[in-house]
Amino acid sequence: MYVDGFNLYYGALKGTPYRWLDILAMARKILSPKNQIVGVKYFTARVLPRPDNPGQPLRQEIYLRALRSLGADCIFGRYLSHPVMMRVADPNAAKPFVRVIKTEAKGSDVNIAAHMLLDAFRNEYDCAVLISGDSDLKAPVEMVRNDFSKTVGVINPQKVDCKVLRSAASFYKRIRPSDLAASQLPQNLTDATGTFHKPIGW
Repeated sequence: MYVDGFNLYYGALKGTPYRWLDILAMARKILSPKNQIVGVKYFTARVLPRPDNPGQPLRQEIYLRALRSLGADCIFGRYLSHPVMMRVADPNAAKPFVRVIKTEAKGSDVNIAAHMLLDAFRNEYDCAVLISGDSDLKAPVEMVRNDFSKTVGVINPQKVDCKVLRSAASFYKRIRPSDLAASQLPQNLTDATGTFHKPIGW
């Protein structure tokens, strides 16, 4: 499983009570019970504290610790935040453009593509499952299918259908709120360094 953390969070988790997500449990619920999950790679970037959200890095680190306790590998790109001018949605607004802070995950697409292809080359899997709705990942999905004769499934966390990935994948599924609700981690978890808890507010 190759999890686009940024895409999953902003597509299905932000603003919901389901952020303490057990990704393996969710995948088992969505996929056929005949599938055996042999590895999970979670691609993200470390967030920085903001004046309005100083606890964000700590909450993220706790969640990454939870994923590692499940056996997931966490692979990091970087977040880039910068001010940009963007057009407002209302065409009748007094000011057609506003200045906003835009945050982007840099490197995750390349990391996902590289790991999917390298793992296929090493014959690490029979089926790759990509959790993302990012159409930029069409090329590695097609390469893994066509050049390595592997099955590639896509689980799209976005509310909008991704026709590009749907056409490229061997199979394509969506994440429903009921999948998230039924796949929550326990409030308390224990790993090699001790017990830790679901972040307050999650």
